[in-house]
Amino acid sequence: MNKILNFWAVVPAAGVGKRMNADRPKQYLELAGKTVIEQTLSGLLQANVFSAVAVAISPEDPYWPELEVAKHQLVITAPGGKERADSVLSGLKAIRNHANDDDWVLVHDAARPCLTTGDIHLLIDTLVNDDVGGILALSSHDTLKNVQDCDILGTMDRRLIWRALTPQMFRYGMLKTALEEAEGNPAVTDEASALELKGLRPKIVEGRPDNIKITRPEDLALAQFYMEQQ
Repeated sequence: MNKILNFWAVVPAAGVGKRMNADRPKQYLELAGKTVIEQTLSGLLQANVFSAVAVAISPEDPYWPELEVAKHQLVITAPGGKERADSVLSGLKAIRNHANDDDWVLVHDAARPCLTTGDIHLLIDTLVNDDVGGILALSSHDTLKNVQDCDILGTMDRRLIWRALTPQMFRYGMLKTALEEAEGNPAVTDEASALELKGLRPKIVEGRPDNIKITRPEDLALAQFYMEQQ
């Protein structure tokens, strides 16, 4: 008899988004009539696959408690950490009494509000039987230069380069252990990198190019355009 696996989502949302030059963290800026994080969480919840969504929020965050989505029955609030990996680990700990080690966790950026249900299901359907898991990513179409002090040292083979997106999907126990073992390591910039440090090889699943991350003011207008097109 096959064991029933659950799917969980973790959303690190404790960042301040300094590059936006705004009066509040970027996840609380308005996008298409809601805040960015409301749009992001709405996309995750509409997929109807998650047992819960753990959102890691800064303890000093005054905006999150005012949002209706913070009270959603499937949303769990966890304390955010200094770095992304700290927040993800906190989100994992928030569901530890419910999640099994073999369950799948999808970690998604709070500032990626254009994620589609189709890409969520594509990631799950592609990796659900994989031993390690993997990430949504985009192949690179630009010419890539290796640079030091503004001097070009060489041209990289773009066929070997992919841009990491989210969600990133890994087993609960495996991801939690990898993040705990890599705690404080600056090389861990996403979940896949924590697994890579253990010698594991996550898979790539090609995602949609409109799954952008909002980092600069002009990204808000682009995100609204993509949402209208979707």
